[in-house]
Amino acid sequence: MDTNYKKICSELLKNLPEKQKEIILRRFALSAEASSEGGAERETLESIGKSFGITRERVRQIGNDGLLKLREKINSYQKIFEYFTDELKKNGDLKREEILLSQLGGDNYRPQIFFLLTLGDAFQRFSETKELHSFWTVNPDSLNLAKETIASFYEKLKEINRPIRFEEYKIPAKLTARAVGSFLEISKIIQKNQEDFYGLKDWPEINPRGVKNKAYVVFKKESRPLHFMDVAKLIGPEALPQTVHNELIKDSRFVLVGRGLYALKEWGYEEGQVKDIISKILKTAGKPLPKEEILEEVMKQRMVKENTIFLNLNNKKYFLKTPEGKYISKDILRSRSKYKIQKA
Repeated sequence: MDTNYKKICSELLKNLPEKQKEIILRRFALSAEASSEGGAERETLESIGKSFGITRERVRQIGNDGLLKLREKINSYQKIFEYFTDELKKNGDLKREEILLSQLGGDNYRPQIFFLLTLGDAFQRFSETKELHSFWTVNPDSLNLAKETIASFYEKLKEINRPIRFEEYKIPAKLTARAVGSFLEISKIIQKNQEDFYGLKDWPEINPRGVKNKAYVVFKKESRPLHFMDVAKLIGPEALPQTVHNELIKDSRFVLVGRGLYALKEWGYEEGQVKDIISKILKTAGKPLPKEEILEEVMKQRMVKENTIFLNLNNKKYFLKTPEGKYISKDILRSRSKYKIQKA
């Protein structure tokens, strides 16, 4: 809807007494300077009162008297209020304030949209709480439905314990996808990241804070082992390679799988050096294994050269070769003595 909301607000205010007009202009940041990009924010009752030499309560009374007069004049703009109402109804009867203001008026008319919504009898504003962002509605009962939807979505997230796209959520029959999206937008507990995944606000994939969590998001997005230098580049210019390396080393979510190469532990990578990986492979097998089989299994866990694996296998401090040319861990031999070992 292509409408000059500044002009409409100016026409509404033009016949008010000067003091009422100025108070409303300052309370709603409607002046030309305040409405410009990077302009002032809405002024408080206290700051306006100090400039007039009156109490904040008197400022509130004067402003409210002015708004009452304006509400008697808004019949000429019913099409605008019908448009606002229709947009809210399309979104489940409510919409998060900052999104609604941008949706209805873009960047140029946010103060004017807020002002006009305040004048409209059909619209009710709910202030920000610990759990919810501020929002506007044309049906106060929609808040209960929004809370039920948020709780249901929250339980889904807790159950699967990972971020999900909207399509993975089964939308209740009585709701539209647009309504559910609008309900989730007002939640402070559930958030959506730049890749359109929903999750809990404290999940690193949703709201990464610090280098280590940003690195975790990079690995999740790339789904492959990465060199710490590449991780730093993917995080952005604020991440120094050495800082990234230090954080990866300290955080148990990451496993060193090669020279400077890391992977996520949750992908099934084992911690430890190459010799530790070999020991775990032999312990799991419970029997001597040929070097080819050991090589294949180690390469699933580490991105190293074959010679590195063979050098570790030939370390007699940890491994020995059977007469059949297979390898066994010394740890296994301590509990089993049936294998006759030959010196490699």
